[in-house]
Amino acid sequence: MNSRAAVPTPVNEPVLSYAPGSPERVKFFKRLAELKAKKTEVPLFIGGTEIRTARKREIRSPYDHGQVIGKVNEGGVPEIKKAVAAAMKARKEWSRMPFQARAAVFLKAADLLAGDYRWTLNAATMLGQSKNLHQAEIDSACELIDFYRFNPHFAQEIYARQPDSSRGCWNRLQFRPLEGFVYAVTPFNFTAIAGNLPTAPVLMGNTVVWKPSGTAMLSAYWIMKLFEEAGLPPGVINLVAGPSGAISDILLPHPDMAGVHFTGSTPVFHSMWNAVAKNMPVYRSYPRLVGETGGKDFVMVHSSADPDAVAAALVRGAFEYQGQKCSAASRAYIPADLWPRIRKSMKDMLASIEVGSPEDPGCFVNAVIDRKAFDKIKAYIVNAKKDKSNKLVFGGTCDDSQGYFIHPTVIESSDPKSVTMREEIFGPVLTIHVYAEKKWKETLQLCDATSAYALTGAVFARERKAILEAELALENAAGNFYINDKPTGAVVGQQPFGGGRASGTNDKAGSFLNLIRWTSARTIKETFDPPKDYRYPWLGREPKAES
Repeated sequence: MNSRAAVPTPVNEPVLSYAPGSPERVKFFKRLAELKAKKTEVPLFIGGTEIRTARKREIRSPYDHGQVIGKVNEGGVPEIKKAVAAAMKARKEWSRMPFQARAAVFLKAADLLAGDYRWTLNAATMLGQSKNLHQAEIDSACELIDFYRFNPHFAQEIYARQPDSSRGCWNRLQFRPLEGFVYAVTPFNFTAIAGNLPTAPVLMGNTVVWKPSGTAMLSAYWIMKLFEEAGLPPGVINLVAGPSGAISDILLPHPDMAGVHFTGSTPVFHSMWNAVAKNMPVYRSYPRLVGETGGKDFVMVHSSADPDAVAAALVRGAFEYQGQKCSAASRAYIPADLWPRIRKSMKDMLASIEVGSPEDPGCFVNAVIDRKAFDKIKAYIVNAKKDKSNKLVFGGTCDDSQGYFIHPTVIESSDPKSVTMREEIFGPVLTIHVYAEKKWKETLQLCDATSAYALTGAVFARERKAILEAELALENAAGNFYINDKPTGAVVGQQPFGGGRASGTNDKAGSFLNLIRWTSARTIKETFDPPKDYRYPWLGREPKAES
């Protein structure tokens, strides 16, 4: 015990190629076949026990909704209350466990995931969330491994921050866990987010009740199995499933609810914030609310930009993972003098893109997540076609006969504040406004004022003056700002991720800024030789002068 352990210096996990004939491709498809045959039953995980209920729901692949890949057990009020009790019971021991012991769990999880678990979690992410080989690899393998290696490093830096001490005393800063449990709510689109939102608070000594997205339960199950193998004690993370609103109705008003770690839609986070505000009198302390929500992410193009680089960034940024990334390029502002060349280059690229099953490595675009998403995105496309200010540049095809497939769609809008220029669609739809190249500065202001969101954005220019103008004018328009790059692909430890305005609290996952939110600091001062008398020297009076 008489040592100061140092967390191994983290490095980002290399992305495997999955090229034809590669060992990783063989291992992956073997595991995929095994998972398809297994038809996993996903229980609740409460206090280290797998709980099965009478309420079960089938899991089907988004790209083949006739393919049943498992079933989920859903909990009710008794199970949710048991999860809270388990979290509070586990908190007593977990919060007092030495940091190096907590960190070791996640360092081990990282190594397990870099090994055989890689194929399992990537295959589960493909089957349940319609991610192709590359998208699964960069998400459920590399990014999640990075979280589990970098977060202990960031936590170590937080604990090392200590105050100065004057002679005769010793000042210390204790980064306590929050007083209660943390409610983690995670989305379907990133397995890495699902694996990070419960564990970031846990690393700092908290315990968690975790509600994954109902459309990502297969990968959530394997994340829990990964935790078990890594040695996470029972009850530290408790997975519950069921209707999100019903679960929140139980957890948000609970007196021991100490924080919410959320990624999802802006309206849902607003409703959670309102619920917490209404219940303030019942809480033991002010809950920490950390949320990353919606986005209407922009690409701002200057006349000096490289047209081919812009076209490639738009195709990748808008259509990788079917535009279902919070950071996906959704609106672009292109000068009239570059638009013809960019349009041609984009159309040529898009014409070569194949749309289909993620099990086919040749398909760049796959299915959207479910029926609800398909219908919503399709409605945006149908209504956009009716708008006289719009021109359909490419795509617009929607096909739900086997899976929920929407082809990459590009709309040119003469109205810079049309519906698809303003509202989050969360699908493979990109809207472009062509502006007069002389109106660069005015268009910067237009870009800043059009959307309520401020998650990611990019500027393309070769002129340094234009880059600087964009960087200043769009200072508050994006929490992650890219220069001559697409607005997606943040890497843990390199580009801490999060945005402001309607995009969230900007607490930057992948950095110390997020982890410190799950602590409540206590200052401790120890005096070595305390005073024995109340009197200060200044109380003494000057002696009276002799007359």
